[in-house]
Amino acid sequence: MAGQIPQRFIDDLLARVDVVEVVGERVKLKKAGRNYSGLCPFHQEKTPSFTVSADKQFYHCFGCGAHGNALRFLMEYDKLRFPEAVEQLAGRLGLEVPREGADDPRAQARERKRKEGVNLLELSASFFRERLKMPEGQGAREYLERRGLSPEVQQTFGVGYAPDGWEALKRHLSERGVAEAVQVEYGLLVHREESGRTYDRFRDRVMFPIRDIKGRTIGFGGRVLGDAKPKYLNSPETPVFHKGRELYGLYEARQADHRLERVVIVEGYMDVVALAQFGIRNAVATLGTSTSEEHLTRLFRMVSEVVFCFDGDRAGRQAAARALETVLPLMIDGRQARFLFLPEGEDPDTLVRREGAEAFQDRITCASPLSEFLFDQAAAGRDLARIEDRERYASQVLAALARLPEGVLKSLMLSELSRRTGVEASSFATLLARSRQAAPEPAAGPGESAPMGEAAGEMPEAPPLGERAPPARRSGSLSLAARALQLLVHEPELVAQLPEADDWCPEEDPDGRLCREVIRLLRAGRYRSAQVLLAHFHGTPEGERLAALARRELLIPRPARGAELEGLVSHFLRHRERRSPQEEIDTLLAREKAGERLSREEKQRLMVLLTELHR
Repeated sequence: MAGQIPQRFIDDLLARVDVVEVVGERVKLKKAGRNYSGLCPFHQEKTPSFTVSADKQFYHCFGCGAHGNALRFLMEYDKLRFPEAVEQLAGRLGLEVPREGADDPRAQARERKRKEGVNLLELSASFFRERLKMPEGQGAREYLERRGLSPEVQQTFGVGYAPDGWEALKRHLSERGVAEAVQVEYGLLVHREESGRTYDRFRDRVMFPIRDIKGRTIGFGGRVLGDAKPKYLNSPETPVFHKGRELYGLYEARQADHRLERVVIVEGYMDVVALAQFGIRNAVATLGTSTSEEHLTRLFRMVSEVVFCFDGDRAGRQAAARALETVLPLMIDGRQARFLFLPEGEDPDTLVRREGAEAFQDRITCASPLSEFLFDQAAAGRDLARIEDRERYASQVLAALARLPEGVLKSLMLSELSRRTGVEASSFATLLARSRQAAPEPAAGPGESAPMGEAAGEMPEAPPLGERAPPARRSGSLSLAARALQLLVHEPELVAQLPEADDWCPEEDPDGRLCREVIRLLRAGRYRSAQVLLAHFHGTPEGERLAALARRELLIPRPARGAELEGLVSHFLRHRERRSPQEEIDTLLAREKAGERLSREEKQRLMVLLTELHR
């Protein structure tokens, strides 16, 4: 589409993507203090000099000087023009890239309004902070003192006060040239349709600025001082504030600890601030919504463990069940999710004041792992001594496990389900495989392609538990042969543990045939680096396929990759043994008829099969 991409869209795009995630899909990165490091993809080196900063959303190579943001990296690494790089980043978020003419008066007006909005929110935050110090803020200061919030914590979180007047903020902003329409658009004024008048949305409330990951104010939360309703009031959806994506306190948590490993998700911003007062600086809160997949995806980019904190009542249990459903598809190996239930009638704010920080930290440490909560939830209200209840229990657990990505966690939970029910784990694995076959293939979303290496509507046969090799559920999942090929591209040294003969690779699958060629090259001894391997195939369809597999995130932790490859090989060998000689002959003859040259081993195999068939 012709036209210029608005700068406001580019700024918003860069604020929403994570450069560590973009680079990490193409370069193997390791955590190095506050940053990530790896071998520079833009010049040959043996010692890592390439650094990616999650805080600054920037990469830099101290060897060759390459540097930039996520857009620059895509342009340099994938050889994309700027508009193409923007399109690719936008596709990750399911966004359509807007275009406009540089001289379009409407475009210029929208850009002016965006800048007004950004300045408006910071100006409003400053106004609220100043009013907290004035005589009219006396009641708010007393409230904060009663809640035990120190001046230091108030300053850290930018706490302020909205005066008890209908137009205090409106007058302040209007005097500085901010149009009322902009104030309405960014949620600071309310417009009354019947009278046409506007008034301040936040009045006589303690104000908590909501900041994005870069520390910019994008909205507000207000806590009433008395008994008025609503008790808590958040900004509405605006051009810069989206409740389903933002988390209160995330910026402050990262400022407190750049090596953040664990985040506690609580219900409200007063809980976040109260925990911070007691030295617990890793709490965040959703903003009037349930925890979404986008919330969790953002968190898991920064930390490996998320603890959900809920009230212990029925509503809290129901909220925990929803959180479990949301987090299951994101639980690749290496991530942890745990569930903390507070005593009934308590919230983090009241409990940490009553018990103290150490006791509350102990509760976090002892929170139930995801596996324990899942099994307990399925067993609630059921007599597992009865066969019917045990069947319903197992079915509920299996339905949850079907949402888990393939990996060690899923295998261990299947084994645990087998132990608890007395049913063999292989039977459960078969049931899961059948449920995948029965489930309709989801339509490809924005930027996604149809499954690679799989015939439409078909699923590969699932290997038994312990030989974990079934493909992922999602629409971009790989065939089993592609999984083996991906493992070898990411970890070329795994070739040393493969059988001497490479006839386990399925020759009817293009990825299987490419896998054989890759194995031969790796065994030649000169291609132990993934980059050198990709260079060998550069400019060919096979090279494009290998590059796509190299860019794709490998969701299996390194210690488990060898076992994963062994499981795939065992599966293919068993599958080959079950094929009839005629099927194997037909496959080889079809390839030869199509003009493909068979290897010497394949020709020998064909002669043996034909001889045996005609005896």
